[in-house]
Order: sequence, then C-alpha cells, then structure tokens
Amino acid sequence: MNHLPEPARVVQLPDGTFTYADQLPSTQATFSGPQVVHQHIHQASPDRTVQRIALGSGIGAGTVAAGVYFGPLLIGALTAIAANLALLAFLAAVLSWGVVSVVKSVGGPDGKAAAKTLAKARKRRRG
Repeated sequence: MNHLPEPARVVQLPDGTFTYADQLPSTQATFSGPQVVHQHIHQASPDRTVQRIALGSGIGAGTVAAGVYFGPLLIGALTAIAANLALLAFLAAVLSWGVVSVVKSVGGPDGKAAAKTLAKARKRRRG
C-alpha cells in the first residue's frame, strides 16, 4: 500500500469547525527589508511594438486585440478598394478609347473635325 497517497489531515479549529491542514493560513514572515525585483527589458519585434506599448501603459487587452485583428483587416480592405479603383480606371480608359475610335470611324469628316477640336482644347489647357 506504499503506492497510495497519504490521507488528507483534518484538524479542528478553535471555533469548532473542521478544515484540511494544508489549507490553514500560514504565519506571516517578518519583514526583512525591501524586496528586490529583477526586471529584464527586451526590445519588442517591430510588428508587436504598438501592442506591447498598449499593454504596458494599461490600455487593456481589448485595445491590443482590436489592433491585432483590425490592423490587417484594414490593410486588406484598403488593398481591395485600390484594386477596384484601378480596375475601374482601366475600364474607363478602354471605353473612352473605344468611343473615340468609333466616333472617328463612323462620323466621317465631322467626327474627325470634332476629334481635332478636342485635341486643340486639351493642348490649350495644358499650355
């Protein structure tokens, strides 16, 4: 029976209640001077610096979680918006080129004259 744990010791307190001996309050040690705390400070990696500063200043875990979650989410959303705008700009350029080409070919001399007038107006604005 040596492989079994020791049974828990139960003691009776002065007020008549029973409790386990390992849960008794320990006696407080005498104060022997200031406690020395060794603190090691390391440089944070670049991607977590803001989060560690936030934790160190007591902002809270919610702010850190928001920064960790919404930071990449914001970058992804801005990238998607930029890609959509680039696609729309490309489509606008292609469609305007197509409209100009059709007007030149179908309009005959009037279309060519209108294209020349537009080209002159553009040159005046630049110069």
